[in-house]
Amino acid sequence: MDQQQLARAVDSGEVDTVVLAFTDMYGRMLGKRLDADFFLDDIGAGTHACNYLLTTDIEMEPVPGYEYASWELGYGDFHLVPDFGTMRQVAWAERTVVVLCDVIDDAKNAPVAIAPRSMLRRQIERGADLGFTVKAASELEFYLYDDSYRDAQAKGHTDLTAAGWYNEDYNLLQGARIEGYVGAARRALSASGIPVESSKGEAGRGQHELNIRYADVLDMADRHTLMKQGMKELADQMGVSVTFMAKPHANQSGNSSHLHLSLWNADASTNVFAASPTSGDGSGRSDTFRHFLGGWMAHTADFTAFYAPTVNSYKRYRDGSWAPTRIAWSDDNRTAGFRVVGSGPSLRIECRIPGADCNPYLAYTAALASGLDGIENRTEPPEAFRGDVYAAADLPRVAYTLEHAAAGFRSSSAIRGLLGDAVVDHYSHFFGVEVGAYNNSVTDWELNRYFERI
Repeated sequence: MDQQQLARAVDSGEVDTVVLAFTDMYGRMLGKRLDADFFLDDIGAGTHACNYLLTTDIEMEPVPGYEYASWELGYGDFHLVPDFGTMRQVAWAERTVVVLCDVIDDAKNAPVAIAPRSMLRRQIERGADLGFTVKAASELEFYLYDDSYRDAQAKGHTDLTAAGWYNEDYNLLQGARIEGYVGAARRALSASGIPVESSKGEAGRGQHELNIRYADVLDMADRHTLMKQGMKELADQMGVSVTFMAKPHANQSGNSSHLHLSLWNADASTNVFAASPTSGDGSGRSDTFRHFLGGWMAHTADFTAFYAPTVNSYKRYRDGSWAPTRIAWSDDNRTAGFRVVGSGPSLRIECRIPGADCNPYLAYTAALASGLDGIENRTEPPEAFRGDVYAAADLPRVAYTLEHAAAGFRSSSAIRGLLGDAVVDHYSHFFGVEVGAYNNSVTDWELNRYFERI
């Protein structure tokens, strides 16, 4: 929707609300709902919000120890500047338009460097300087329950009624049973300018995957964010619930967010991962492909917290679980952390490490920062692995815990060179707060194991 279309929709009464939104460090959409006439009176002005929103924990409590914002600095404002290329009327909310915003520091007249969308923009600009555009796609998995969010909360998120009752991977009968919600989600997303490819059952009970079409990487991160928000709002309206947490059940498969990436030339007409007939090594893949893959893999261990940002993320990495446990690449091999698929214009790298709990702006930032560094330094990937990666005990393993991953991120001089000290220090503190909250909690597992028996 462009600005003229918005004005006409407001005049006709089709739209009366404009949501200005951005994402916090967790990837949640935050912002304000504006009266549509008020928004049109000063279109482009955006709105302001408290800068504590980039320093809170998941319960929205202010957290000390950040350089960016604190009680001592007074928790001032940042500016939410609309990106009108993202403006769309959404089908899951009545008479409502959503516009995603960039987070701007008015005093510096510059993007807030630690804001997730700013970070991804910086890597996109870096790619453009090298002559590349980037295309991407996220594959998001989720669990669906018959319980509403409020009921799930009241039950302590235990004993929920899953929408399915056996493994429904590609099973069209189980898929038909939950089409009331999933079909509504597909239609709502497509009607909201988020084109859908397909949905399918997954291996868990009540678990499904919904795929949206690939796009330029910033557009894809925006679509990913809006998809999760729209699906949650739709579930809330229908009295059911969905979760994108990485591992909601210990004995079932986790929720993945496989990321697909390819580099294209400046006008996005040619996939530069594919070798021309007169170049490359005969594999159909270019040096650019090889070096991007090499850089991505080389920095995966230090960037793991950007792909797996919660304590729960690491419960997903289990051998034989469809989630990768080791850093290897292979051709069309779902046991590898990096799966290479397609050929010619469709050639791309699929990273299977991120869970559905990832913040897409951070995950794509890590992927691009790593891969572009590989191109600049002509980093060679290891040999392609053939066989069962789960059985390859000699390969480097994905981190076991968030604490382990955060320590690698914090101490990495390479990551500091790619992102800058301010960004690394900010997110190191963020991950440390999450680890501390977990370490200070008493879980149901502990009570069940030790209450009587110890």
